[in-house]
Amino acid sequence: MATTEQTQVIDRDVALLERAAEVTASMRVEVEKRIVGQREVIDEMLVALLANGHALLVGVPGLAKTLLVQTVADALDLEFSRVQFTPDLMPTDITGTEVIEEDRTTGRRVFRFVKGPVFANIVLADEINRTPPKTQAALLEAMQERAVTAAGETYTLPKPFFVLATQNPIEQEGTYPLPEAQLDRFMLELPIYYPSREEEEEVAMRTTGGTEQEVGSVITAQELIELQGLVRRIPAPPSLVSFAVRLARATRPREEEAASVTENYVSWGAGPRASQYLVLGAKARAASRGAAIPSYDDVRAVAPAVLAHRLVLNFEAEADGRTTRDVIAELLKESQGWT
Repeated sequence: MATTEQTQVIDRDVALLERAAEVTASMRVEVEKRIVGQREVIDEMLVALLANGHALLVGVPGLAKTLLVQTVADALDLEFSRVQFTPDLMPTDITGTEVIEEDRTTGRRVFRFVKGPVFANIVLADEINRTPPKTQAALLEAMQERAVTAAGETYTLPKPFFVLATQNPIEQEGTYPLPEAQLDRFMLELPIYYPSREEEEEVAMRTTGGTEQEVGSVITAQELIELQGLVRRIPAPPSLVSFAVRLARATRPREEEAASVTENYVSWGAGPRASQYLVLGAKARAASRGAAIPSYDDVRAVAPAVLAHRLVLNFEAEADGRTTRDVIAELLKESQGWT
């Protein structure tokens, strides 16, 4: 029989679950004041926020990637900073640097660490693949450890902390592919596609007018931290965890669980972090609609965004014109028979 304290915890989590669904609905409304279409991308960004994960938005210039991130930040009562990645950007331009400061009373000179733009709740890494790998790597520790080390001292980043990065297709001139180690730090990769004709007409109508919709704040930092804690507490059935792990392992060639499409088209599959994010993403997606337990469909729904940037395709895939999302789509069809 549940104690009074346990009952209170359960009641609080039920209230938080309802709040998660409310926040998700309100965020959609606020973001759509500025963004036309891209509803699936908006929902997946909210999944990343609830799961406390980073997201990478990929698309050609002019598809409102930067505006989307800025709008999401405006709808959250969080500190926001933007870093425009350029070929001459240095690591210290992101993390911060030490400066010599003179004490006017004693005349002594001391080093003082000046924090960079990474010390914010939401960091927009704009066009992250337009800077060389050395500078890209400056974000690695921040994204994984949520801390920055300078001159032997570690500085903790504020909570919550997200990197929402935009990237141009790597085929474009002046781009540097992100290293696999850094790609793996992004929970989700979200492709941004061209709008439909009707959506493009709506964009042209809105952006050439004289007024701009104000975006209201939906949630505070402390509330978001509480919702992230709720997502972690949502139970994942062992069968669902097994399904997520099998899905990740099916992307690895030469494994017993490898799918036939994997053997044909994949050189390197997703690592264990993919299994973790499939489960966590399913939990966050369940919370976003007010569900207490994630389903297999939740795992399948987040799988393309979780797995796409973790697969390395072989020459056969390139010759046959297959993309990572084509491979994942075939894998998900096969997975229908696993449950």
